[in-house]
Amino acid sequence: MNKKLLALALFATVGFINAQESDQATLEKKDTTTVTKKVKLDGIAAVIGDYVILESDIEKTFVDLKSQGASTADFTRCGVLGKLMEDRLYAHQAVQDSLLVSDDQVNAQSDRQIQQLTAQVGSIEKVLKFYKKPDIESFRTELFEINKLRMLSEKMQGKIVEEIEVTPEEVRQFFNKIPEDERPVFGAELEIAQIVKQPTAPEEEKQKVIDRLKQIKQDVEDNDASFNVKAILYSQDPGSKSKGGFYSMTRETPFVKEFKDVAFSLQEGEISEPFETDFGYHIIYIEKIRGQELDLRHILLIPEIPQSAMEAAVKELDSIRQQILDGKYTFGEAALNFSEEKETKFDGGLLRNPINFDSRFELTKMDPTLYNQVRDLKDEEISKPIRENDERGGAPKFKIMKISNRYDEHKADFAKDYIKIQELALREKQFNAIKEWMNEHIEDTYIHVNTENRGCDFANNWVKD
Repeated sequence: MNKKLLALALFATVGFINAQESDQATLEKKDTTTVTKKVKLDGIAAVIGDYVILESDIEKTFVDLKSQGASTADFTRCGVLGKLMEDRLYAHQAVQDSLLVSDDQVNAQSDRQIQQLTAQVGSIEKVLKFYKKPDIESFRTELFEINKLRMLSEKMQGKIVEEIEVTPEEVRQFFNKIPEDERPVFGAELEIAQIVKQPTAPEEEKQKVIDRLKQIKQDVEDNDASFNVKAILYSQDPGSKSKGGFYSMTRETPFVKEFKDVAFSLQEGEISEPFETDFGYHIIYIEKIRGQELDLRHILLIPEIPQSAMEAAVKELDSIRQQILDGKYTFGEAALNFSEEKETKFDGGLLRNPINFDSRFELTKMDPTLYNQVRDLKDEEISKPIRENDERGGAPKFKIMKISNRYDEHKADFAKDYIKIQELALREKQFNAIKEWMNEHIEDTYIHVNTENRGCDFANNWVKD
């Protein structure tokens, strides 16, 4: 799959809506001379199973691409139509195979998008004006249809490739069939290890926060105080404070387990007791229950960590660093004995790339914060203690870091780059499986392509021979 098609694939499954409505119609207008004049307002570009693609859908996609900052010069009209047809074939077959998504799931996704858009532009009125929608219901209805099709499409694609794996022998064969002068070049990479200390608040500070949350809960329950206002005034959650602590969530929403467990144990109108997560202490108010979806508000308070606790963490890291430099411990031994980050301490402090869980980080693709922390480190050098604030609002942590290995830009090597080559081999096998599935289901599905579009050089055989 070339870069343009990949970019279109990424866009088209999450594409938003254009300001204009689609109308499939032909207007017949008679003048006084009784001559009938047909004016085409919108036509059918293609039909895939139960789905109709209008000419205006293609134009909408171009408008959406432009609004997302993409260069429309990179996409052809036929390429866009082909991608729209792919999505609808996936969705059509998902319904045939009973791979359904619930209305609650679709509505939850639409609500999240509306919340994000509202936060970006300032008000729902501005959102409706931007998308030229008369009211929230018409906007929500169109979002529902877009999201349902996208989610069905994604579910079908996931089903096609979910059981595909590659064996070591398949990886070796994949690598060996690449001509040596065409083998991929991997950029400079680093392996990074760290030892972490997480200062904690004393028990009396934790109790202060718990007592404050209990007071807020009592004030809302006994005095009809507004939970919304309390959240705006007191919550320390930067993601929801300005919205009165509001979140809409399902069990699939990526919240920490402790938060979801409490949220789904409550009844509508109920306020939880204070409870703890890695972020601090919370109370939750359930505003509305819609099937498996919750509208809730919450207040987060973070116990204050005294300066003395943070200074103690820095002092301890300085001591650990010196003991490593003196040869008392290796970095890996020190990580196992002293690090408070359970995800890395048992692996010598080695960080894992969240993209593929490999131990290597390509310099050009590194998270900017991580890159800035290690960019000046020399091989075998150990950093001085570094403070890292939690962007989600949790307590800061302190760490010392080391570059364990450095790999210069190089042509792919089977032994050194096995994980990356395995990933490429898996992608190719998945791509071939999807291509085979596509060819098979194009033959079995009712497909009609408008005469004007039959001349397109599609990647798939949409115009059946």
